[in-house]
Amino acid sequence: MADFEPVWCTGWEERANEHLPGLLGLGPWPVLHFDKGDARAGTSLAGHWKLAAIDAHLGPDRPAAWIDDVLDEPCARWAAARPGPTLLVPTQPAAGFTAVEAARLRAWAAAL
Repeated sequence: MADFEPVWCTGWEERANEHLPGLLGLGPWPVLHFDKGDARAGTSLAGHWKLAAIDAHLGPDRPAAWIDDVLDEPCARWAAARPGPTLLVPTQPAAGFTAVEAARLRAWAAAL
């Protein structure tokens, strides 16, 4: 993944590396950790429960592509307000990450 530094940003936390790499043919990735006290929508930065952990990992200026099946208006506001290049890539839960999303990510990375 020469263009990206993938990180698991999931409520599964470390369990993501226990189960997903084998199923998806991926290597283990770093994992973001969430403040269990803020694991409800609306209690963390800008309203989405993952944002505080994402901001802590990225900082303000680092490019970021966030792939998720639950991207909402607070996520869009966060992305628009970041100084660094930011791409939100919504997926459909029933389909997951497809070639369409992969092509969008590659084009975005190439344009940076």
